[in-house]
Amino acid sequence: MTVTVKNKEELVVPLSVRRRAGIKSGDRLEFRVSGGVIRIMPKLPSADDEYTSAQRKVIDARLAESEGEFKDGRGFGPFDTAEAMIAHMKAQLKRTGAPKKPKNRG
Repeated sequence: MTVTVKNKEELVVPLSVRRRAGIKSGDRLEFRVSGGVIRIMPKLPSADDEYTSAQRKVIDARLAESEGEFKDGRGFGPFDTAEAMIAHMKAQLKRTGAPKKPKNRG
């Protein structure tokens, strides 16, 4: 598709092009220019944009706690297969006495 750039107007990306690219209203886009080529890419949110400072403090505290547990040898894995991980998780549930999920009687 070809469009004509006009003197005092911003460049408009045609609706059909936006649809094919999956660009929706409200999306943030980043423009990069190199060698006369313009690349338009989605601007992904950073963690700073996604969480409030209070939420970020909770996340950071839990990550620090998890790292400490891992350093103290209280981590599990890596597992060779998904089945090995599932078996380990089931054994942990039995050990902690967690209630079983009710069976679907439908």
